Amino acid sequence: MKTVRISLNSIDKVKAFVNEVTKFNTDFDLVSGRYVIDAKSIMGIFSLDLSKPIDLNIHNEESVDTILAALAPYIVE
Repeated sequence: MKTVRISLNSIDKVKAFVNEVTKFNTDFDLVSGRYVIDAKSIMGIFSLDLSKPIDLNIHNEESVDTILAALAPYIVE
């Protein structure tokens, strides 16, 4: 499992992010405090506090580099 910090601070970013993660056949979780949400669920994402960065857990070791390249616009350093 790989964890990165992402920022989804606008509605357009959330929609584009969900479109990107649904292209991959792997599980993604968003973790904000004690809440864990399926990253492919747009309604779940909107239940989180999007004003600050969120942890994204990627449950795939083989194609992590490909996934990170696709999600680069959302990753916070």
